Amino acid sequence: MLVPCVFNRMTTRDQAKRLFGRPQDRICAVVAAATARAMVPQVRRALRHSRTIELRLDWLRSDTERARFLGWLKRNRPRGATFLATCRRIAGGGRLPGGAQAELYWLIQAREAGCQWCDLEMETFRDLPEGFAREYPLPARVMLSIHDFEETPRLPRRFKVAPNGQMDALKIAVKANSIADSIRVLQVTSRSRRLVAVPMGEMGLPARILSLREGSELAYAPVECPTAPGQVGLGDFKNLYRAHSLTRDSAVYGVIGNPIAHSLSPLLHNTGFAAQRMDAVYLPFLVHDLSDFLNAIPKLGIRGFSVTIPYKQAIVQHLSECDPLAVQIGAVNTVVVRRDGTLHGYNTDYAGVLAALERKLRISASRVLILGAGGSARAAAFALVRAGATVCICARRPVAAGALARSVNGEAVPRRSLRTQRFDAVLNATPVGMHPHNGASPLHPSELNCELILDLIYRPLRTQLLKLAEARRIKTVSGAEMFLAQGLAQWRIWQGKNPPEAAIRRAVLTQLRREERS
Repeated sequence: MLVPCVFNRMTTRDQAKRLFGRPQDRICAVVAAATARAMVPQVRRALRHSRTIELRLDWLRSDTERARFLGWLKRNRPRGATFLATCRRIAGGGRLPGGAQAELYWLIQAREAGCQWCDLEMETFRDLPEGFAREYPLPARVMLSIHDFEETPRLPRRFKVAPNGQMDALKIAVKANSIADSIRVLQVTSRSRRLVAVPMGEMGLPARILSLREGSELAYAPVECPTAPGQVGLGDFKNLYRAHSLTRDSAVYGVIGNPIAHSLSPLLHNTGFAAQRMDAVYLPFLVHDLSDFLNAIPKLGIRGFSVTIPYKQAIVQHLSECDPLAVQIGAVNTVVVRRDGTLHGYNTDYAGVLAALERKLRISASRVLILGAGGSARAAAFALVRAGATVCICARRPVAAGALARSVNGEAVPRRSLRTQRFDAVLNATPVGMHPHNGASPLHPSELNCELILDLIYRPLRTQLLKLAEARRIKTVSGAEMFLAQGLAQWRIWQGKNPPEAAIRRAVLTQLRREERS
């Protein structure tokens, strides 16, 4: 039996000993740019979110720019802010040419400019005589930094940082190649003190957001350009994920898929949590191996998750119970984790498709072509048939198209016949045209012989397929409508109440329209 649990938490007394003060100041805003002129406004923007700021001096393109920026800082250092100077060498994964002495020189200059902390690379520390780091006039507090950009190596059960030693804190930043890797980092974090833990890479992103609640002294978030793999922007880190406020009692939800970076499900659900002041967070999980994620559920205390490509059908065999409609469809996009750890599946894509089409199409007695034969296509096919439509299936794999067509008493249509057949509507349930491959279309203009087209892809808002349809004066429906409808249905399943629909709709559509303009 899976019993949900969360790593050990800090006591109130432990929290009082934090190196960086208030919870929001444990989000370290990363300032990085090629010129001093570009660094300065980043500092000002960073201060709106946190009073702890890392200055990536190695990103400045020359010694002249480093000197210029530190001169500005010395004259204008904001009161109450904590600055951590980092000047990482190329050998340590940074951009500073030269050896250990070059790094030390600029860290010493950073102290003169008012930086209270510095990040000293292990590669540089090893070049110093033993016990000699404190002999240099570095900033008063030193964080020893260890990076592995390839993997998560074997880690000790805990790290111990001795007070008044050669360092004041230890930072480990390692590449997570699996969710299990990122959990190992969190486990070490929960047992250690004076540790900054950074699981890097897209697979480490959820653990990066959860690291503060597990005891990491800092979590890094860039003001503009990411300086390490898997970073989340400062605004999202604080306002969307509210990482600084998460505790052992925070409910954890997520979405699993591959790819997953395009998903706006975190925006949808986290906007709802914030609007209703719920102690909950929704995280994106890149999943290469389904068992890797399933093993993480009790360790992260996950209460529910969404399922997207390519796991909507594969997840079914791991469920203890499944909604009868989802069983019939053979695909699940919503899972509830019960208190005893068992998994219960549902399908809300079904409701999403109907909600998206009903306003522009009389579904009953219509003839609809569905492109694709995966989980989303299956949900759409069953929804349309139940609503009275005749369904045709066209897919890259003829065998899969035929199987789905038979299951709904529909018709499998070969691609070569699309130029001569006519449909009331065409529904794209393939990933062709999804961000970042915005210019692709699953159909040619000559194959668009219909009155209406619904593209289940919602990012971009206007896919290439929809643009081709508009050029031929065919009515279109964006996948955003289906996405919103299925997400709101998920909310009702997980929370047992209605979501703040207006706030969620506004946030999602604003983001999609902003991307469309850019």
